[in-house]
Amino acid sequence: MQGERAPERRVFEIAGADRVAFLQGLVTNDMGRLKPGGAIYAALLTPQGKYLADFLLIEMGETIALDVHEDLAESLLRMLNMYRLRADVQVAASALKVQRGLGTPPPGAVADPRHPALGWRLYSIEAGHTPEIDWDAIRVEACIPESGIELVPGESFILEAGFERLGGVDHRKGCYVGQEVTARMKHKTELRKGLETVSVEGSARVGTEITADGRRVGKLLTQAGGAGIAYLRFDKAQGVMQAGDATLHRRDDAAA
Repeated sequence: MQGERAPERRVFEIAGADRVAFLQGLVTNDMGRLKPGGAIYAALLTPQGKYLADFLLIEMGETIALDVHEDLAESLLRMLNMYRLRADVQVAASALKVQRGLGTPPPGAVADPRHPALGWRLYSIEAGHTPEIDWDAIRVEACIPESGIELVPGESFILEAGFERLGGVDHRKGCYVGQEVTARMKHKTELRKGLETVSVEGSARVGTEITADGRRVGKLLTQAGGAGIAYLRFDKAQGVMQAGDATLHRRDDAAA
């Protein structure tokens, strides 16, 4: 078992008789998928369908734990309380800490619902520490976005960020905030932009503009181990690309 304290995460506990129905009307995933001892991935969107926050929801008996990036925690708490109205729901900060790891999970751990490569997460008062794991390399290889890097509040669209592949959106659950725009993107248009893992020779700062034949085609984001997550305009991002001093190839192009 390999594990470590997950940095920059905050946990809230959602209680009350209406907690499941409350979240069902807000988040992108179907709360019916949340089972005892399990977790689901979801997001809260603006009414215009843009990303505000992504998080894991964990079934804990009489409460649901919400695991979110620390930078998004306070704004998310305000929004949840704004939507709460008269529902029998209480949202409070938790003393639980997040530990994540690979290999055999410890008792009480849940599988990270986004991708098998992300291993397990454990929620407890005391979070242990063992040798660090290169989580960026894992994320890049599996093209898993991170809050505040690939996922930008008020700008990102979850389908472009791969939420379908990561099990973070349910198109059959019915209404939630931002559902109408997300449904239109799913059923009426072909995605022209989105995240993709690319081969990278050299390095560039996060957010560096990517060009191909002198045209802007995207941005280079997280990088690790000769690869990176890029936000690309798919029809324009072809052949050899540049991001500052780094040279990029889409993996299909590099293999051809």
